[in-house]
Amino acid sequence: MGKRSRILVVDDEEINLRLLEALLLPMGYEVIMANNGEEAIKKVREVHPDVILLDIMMPKMNGFEVTRQLKEDEETKIIPIVMVTALKEVEHRVKALEVGADDFLTKPLDKMELMARVKSLLKVKAYNDHMRDYQKELEAAVAKRTGQLKTAFDKIKAASSDTIYRLSRAAEYKDEDTGAHILRMSNYAAAVARRMDLNNRVVESILYAAPMHDVGKIGTPDRILLKPGKLTADEWKIMKQHTTNGGNILKGSDAGFIRLAEMVALTHHEKWDGSGYPEGLKGTKIPLIGRIVAIGDVFDALTSKRPYKEPFSLEKSYGIIREGRGSHFDPEVVDAFFSIEEEILSIKAKHKDKHKSLLVQMVGKQA
Repeated sequence: MGKRSRILVVDDEEINLRLLEALLLPMGYEVIMANNGEEAIKKVREVHPDVILLDIMMPKMNGFEVTRQLKEDEETKIIPIVMVTALKEVEHRVKALEVGADDFLTKPLDKMELMARVKSLLKVKAYNDHMRDYQKELEAAVAKRTGQLKTAFDKIKAASSDTIYRLSRAAEYKDEDTGAHILRMSNYAAAVARRMDLNNRVVESILYAAPMHDVGKIGTPDRILLKPGKLTADEWKIMKQHTTNGGNILKGSDAGFIRLAEMVALTHHEKWDGSGYPEGLKGTKIPLIGRIVAIGDVFDALTSKRPYKEPFSLEKSYGIIREGRGSHFDPEVVDAFFSIEEEILSIKAKHKDKHKSLLVQMVGKQA
């Protein structure tokens, strides 16, 4: 047996309540009664009726106000409300419609008309309930699927980041004592970009792109990369080619962060005063990404051990960066760098050198 439909009858006259109850019970409906507007609103929230038969003229809170409150509430607005009244003036009916009433019944009530109106509105309520439940199910399904897609996307991002890091280390292994360089310099660059108010998407792209800045060193001979002393003019010419080699390796990709990495590879050795390489770009002709990555790369090079040098102290490294403001580096980038000094030091401490390069490990095993 199906659940009986609930009808809430609201009237301040007991005789009217009992009359409606006597008419509705034989129709198989469950009847709940309230004798004023405040009680009606309370019972609506307690029993969730399927249809409300509401008198207009009541003390304290009339039917218009009850209707207005119920129709403004997301939880109760779909419940059909029938105004039951002896008022016949058009203005009252217009006002009832304005506050959200769904139908009218005029006193004295006609049993057949009451039956027809209630049945019709119960169908409306059933349809509204179905649509609301369907919408909730759909929203839940969309939320679940969105969560699944986000999880999958996060996994893809994590895998992409890990792949970039590992492939970038392949280029760094030959001339770095650690793979932590690319973690530090990329995080330095991202932190500076964030400080310069670049949006989160760009900052994240820099974090992906910066590790590939020296990928072109894969094509640089070991005798030059690992040379402990000063390079000759010819050797320096070959060394500088790692920028264009990197650009060639990365060009032509459809992925945005790879295109950004191509720009980084080509421009991270350009200098603000135009004395850099490979194109000798000057000032704002150097892409901002190249100017930002440059300071992260140089700072880490200064404070790290290299085949040709021991790490410089923080004081000395800071001094070199400051001296390069307006010559090597974009002044605004330098200012942003020093304004987040604590964050820079935190990144440096987090990504300490933990292992020797692959080349050194291999030499050690052979020995």
